[in-house]
Amino acid sequence: MIQSIFSKFNLVLFGFFVILTSSCEEQKDRKEVSVEELPTHTSDLNSYAKQHIESELRIPATEKYTLSIHKENLDGDDKQDAIILVNRYQYAMNEAVKSNNSAKQAELGFMGNYNYFFYFDGALNLISPPLAIPSSPMLPLKVSFENISSSSFKDILIDFRIRNASYKDFYTVNNHTPRRIFQWKNFDGLGTTEAESFIFNYEPGSYSESKDIVISKGQLGDIPKKADLYIYEPVITASDNQETLFKFFYMTKTGKYVTKK
Repeated sequence: MIQSIFSKFNLVLFGFFVILTSSCEEQKDRKEVSVEELPTHTSDLNSYAKQHIESELRIPATEKYTLSIHKENLDGDDKQDAIILVNRYQYAMNEAVKSNNSAKQAELGFMGNYNYFFYFDGALNLISPPLAIPSSPMLPLKVSFENISSSSFKDILIDFRIRNASYKDFYTVNNHTPRRIFQWKNFDGLGTTEAESFIFNYEPGSYSESKDIVISKGQLGDIPKKADLYIYEPVITASDNQETLFKFFYMTKTGKYVTKK
């Protein structure tokens, strides 16, 4: 009954169409499950997470997938929480073969619901239902943490890949539930003449306790000639002038970030 407090998110699948530039063979060598050690009071989270995730996603014993656990205080209490990332690359490839349209699937970067994250609430000792992030299964999600909503706990930043572009979702935990509050690109158009990238900075909030999100232009590092643009992860550095492109403010009434027109 307590688990019912966890809400599911419907994320929009972005419709960018790019041709896959090289083979995905190097993606096949994946470990079945790898988890990070947690402190003593959550030492049973590894087995709990594996059992919960395989049940929620109906993962058969024969499927290879990756699972990683990332610990942090995400709601301000004295219990440690965690974000659990799951990538189902093998399942995505099997589904593409079954579709009898694997070439088209490759053009789209095998896009679909193959990357998930789960929220572990340390106070409730419960793991949320899966939160799917429609993205390319060729790269797993990345998570980082920042003090944005409050200085007493961290917010969740999740990077995901859509063909030759990368995006960052911002989540904060309210009432034991992760809620998305912002999204922006890390980079887009990788390998094209219109490629762009961005740098994120955080400043004291203009209208609330939540920090402002300041976005400036980034510089993409050199890309190897034979790089697979669907999986290559470029180096992004700050541009020389650090010109601010956008500044977003958190509005408490709407629970969203906005910017001045």
